[in-house]
Amino acid sequence: MTDKKRLFSIFLIVFIDLLGFSIILPLLPFYAESFGASPTIVGFLVAIYAAGQMFSAPILGRLSDRYGRRPFLIISILGGAIGFFMLGLATNLTMLFVARLVAGITAGNISVAQAYITDVTDDKNRSRGLGLIGAAFGLGFVIGPAMGGLLSQWGYFVPAYAAAGIATINLVVVILWLPESLTQERKDEIALQKNPPISLKSVILAMKRPIVGALLSTRLFYGFAFALFQSVFALYGQYRFNLNAQNTGYILAYVGVISVFTQGFLVGKITDRYPDRKIILITTGIIAFSFLAWAFAPNISILLLILLPIAMNAGILNTVINSALTKAVQPIEFGGILGLSAALESATRVIAPSLGGFLLEKLGTSAPGILSSIILFWLTTYIYRFIYHVPKPSSSNPINVEI
Repeated sequence: MTDKKRLFSIFLIVFIDLLGFSIILPLLPFYAESFGASPTIVGFLVAIYAAGQMFSAPILGRLSDRYGRRPFLIISILGGAIGFFMLGLATNLTMLFVARLVAGITAGNISVAQAYITDVTDDKNRSRGLGLIGAAFGLGFVIGPAMGGLLSQWGYFVPAYAAAGIATINLVVVILWLPESLTQERKDEIALQKNPPISLKSVILAMKRPIVGALLSTRLFYGFAFALFQSVFALYGQYRFNLNAQNTGYILAYVGVISVFTQGFLVGKITDRYPDRKIILITTGIIAFSFLAWAFAPNISILLLILLPIAMNAGILNTVINSALTKAVQPIEFGGILGLSAALESATRVIAPSLGGFLLEKLGTSAPGILSSIILFWLTTYIYRFIYHVPKPSSSNPINVEI
């Protein structure tokens, strides 16, 4: 199979995966509230999925470096299907929490898919290749939320079963269609390498590495700010504009259209013209201003206008951070570093949803946006100091690449 066909295969797999995920995303707060959950409890429900992913993503990524991407894509997608099926069976809040935890523990498929893309692209084309995953994300969010909103009129369990069915289809696609991206020679080479065990100490060491540490820190703080926005968006729309699940789904579909265009077409063109460090700095600053505007959006029309720069720049920033990370490490570390990046992002989604729900409930709908913007304004200054002015690579430290 040619590299182009492999890229298309991964695009299709991620699209199907996100289609199932995004069917549920805008409905989950309403599903939980039907069992009597408060906004804070809804935040905990979102957080438990992220907690499972935080622990599993680096493990799945590291194992995929050694044994191949394909088997761990299969394991991850199967776990997601089981989690969605359990969600449909839920009759109380406890069952909802268990279902989301099961899905979270096996939710390392996106970082493994990103590692697959990294295997079959070079440094020059990597951002474009990873942008395809972002486009698949966006396309899934175009169709999924609208589909979920439509299906929810027959009960919240119906979209859950639909998501389980979609995940099962995805599992079949991977088993029958997707070849392994790691050759046996690469697997043998990786097996000889002695990577440190996955632990808090190894995370701290990674955060201290030149360039890598600054990029991971950016992922951490940006992820926290964005998780505040994303996790309370459905509740924000309900409390501020009296939106229901169906209307929220349509708005997320609009965001998905923007994301598809940005990551499918713009990312490659932008990364061809500008260095990664400049893109990371500018996009973070734009999102910071946009979050502040989101906090005070007076009506739906203005909200849709504000979501435009958020969706565009978030799509670019996510892709470029991951691309820059893979350029800053050895090939045998691709899965591990992308898994660690996903774990850090998941860690933010353990805390941010609960905090966001609390802020919205106690301080009003503007509070999450204000805090998110403050974090990103500070992060912009950090990026300027530690990424934008990164030193050029030297012959003694070839991994300290210019990004």
